[in-house]
Amino acid sequence: MTPAPENLPRTAGALRAAGHLPRSIKTEIHDNLLAALREGRNPWPGIVGFDRTVLPQFERALLAGHDVVLLGERGQGKTRLLRTLAGLLDEWTPVIEGSELAEHPLEPITPASRRRAAELGDDLPVAWLHRDQRYTEKLATPDTSVGDLIGDVDPVKVAEGRSLGDPETIHFGLVPRAHRGIVAINELPDLAERIQVALLNVMEERDIQIRGYTLRLPLDVLLVATANPEDYTNRGRIITPLKDRFGAEIRTHYPLTVAAEVDVVRQEANLVAEVGEPLLEVLARFVRNLRESTVVDQRSGVSARFAVAAAETVAAAALRRAALTGEHPAVARPVDLEAVPAVLRGKIEFEPGEEGRETEHLVHLLRRAVAETARERFGGLNLRPLVEAVSNGHLVATGERVPGADLLAALPELPVLHEVAQRAGVSATDEPGRIAAAVELALESLYLARQLAKDSDDATTVYGP
Repeated sequence: MTPAPENLPRTAGALRAAGHLPRSIKTEIHDNLLAALREGRNPWPGIVGFDRTVLPQFERALLAGHDVVLLGERGQGKTRLLRTLAGLLDEWTPVIEGSELAEHPLEPITPASRRRAAELGDDLPVAWLHRDQRYTEKLATPDTSVGDLIGDVDPVKVAEGRSLGDPETIHFGLVPRAHRGIVAINELPDLAERIQVALLNVMEERDIQIRGYTLRLPLDVLLVATANPEDYTNRGRIITPLKDRFGAEIRTHYPLTVAAEVDVVRQEANLVAEVGEPLLEVLARFVRNLRESTVVDQRSGVSARFAVAAAETVAAAALRRAALTGEHPAVARPVDLEAVPAVLRGKIEFEPGEEGRETEHLVHLLRRAVAETARERFGGLNLRPLVEAVSNGHLVATGERVPGADLLAALPELPVLHEVAQRAGVSATDEPGRIAAAVELALESLYLARQLAKDSDDATTVYGP
């Protein structure tokens, strides 16, 4: 961790003299969010496609001081959005040095810290906590216990001689330890209902109850959670009293446009080879087709991670092909899309009755995405000269052992090829691999429009009349 700046106050007296005033976590987020909005800064870095839908609702909930649950299918960026909340906290905040619950030096809440504050007064030592350490995330699992979340009696402390009712015998759980911070619970319905009950007092009365006695702690936490809609009926549910205590329930969604889907892939994918914009558009349309297909189980959803994994698979196929052919740089071509259905079939859940036809459906929807992208890119462009060239004997081969230069060498010099490359965002002086990717997309679109034929074996595909 980055060390705290040396010029920050190191005692409670120095902190008080500097005019520091304690603020609640919700007030802190409220003030910092307003400041970002007024200054025109983006408070949600890395969040794509939510600008006009989810983010305005989320901002209103935070400004109102509400605890929030994000409701949406898998892979919609719910956790990613919650993690950006840490950026709305002050970079450094003072805590009592050595305190178990990150208490404010001017507002101690545990008996031990209050005793230290009374004994030391202005000499109470102060440490500084970075905002990254004030965000706590918990994946809800069925085996999560009340002790994990809230706390339990520590038998070691009891054995040391303290009485069972002494508050200092408590080993605090995750929520109290997040005092003056953010607690994010992923997949909240997976918590057993009796465990969810333990959160009721934390969210409303802001105290905790352990082993039959109540320890009144004015906990200061922002509780946020995620849930999948089907969890209300399938794996579990959020109990009604707990739902009632969340101030806001916000629905998330998948990217609404192809451009937003491409932006997500560009941001999240680790591409080992160059994947041009047209192929990313193909994958974005492919994922959108899957989300609209009646053969895919839409209750499960088609995660944005699918598009990311598809792009990474295409890039890996291009890198392998470049290694086999010696081509440099490695540039993805439409032939590399063939790797997607086989590799990623297991990431999609199909409706009952579609067993054995999964790959067939994926190939069909992928071809449809290629046709839609080509229509968008090459709409209004007369590709007839390319059809005639192939029909007159200029057969074009592609495959994992065919470099881009060989693909281009099979065709005569045609002005329309320069236009095809330009429509795909490639210039005539670019590397052969990039131009070949654009030309192959045009050839594939002509095949899908039944203007060319395509013959394939294990390693080579030939476009012909």
